[in-house]
Amino acid sequence: MPIKKMNKSDLVNNISNNSDSFSEDDIEKSVKSILELISKSLSKNQRVEVRNFGTFSIRSRGERLSRNPKTGTSVLVESKNHPYFRASKNLKQSLNK
Repeated sequence: MPIKKMNKSDLVNNISNNSDSFSEDDIEKSVKSILELISKSLSKNQRVEVRNFGTFSIRSRGERLSRNPKTGTSVLVESKNHPYFRASKNLKQSLNK
């Protein structure tokens, strides 16, 4: 069974279809604001925890020696941070019902 994808506009449309209280424009602004807030918090090395959903944080990847697949030469890859998401226990359980 292929996995269905949902992008930001699909998310806004789904919320809009299930809500009579807010306009689609308001929902789009809210979703954009939430995602920007999460991104800004992560860039400040702050963790974002959403109860019963999960936790967004950053993890560090250390400096390492890698290979250029095209030429085969060794390349030093600098250390960097990457985003990490850990699903809550409730989210994991809801997926396995």
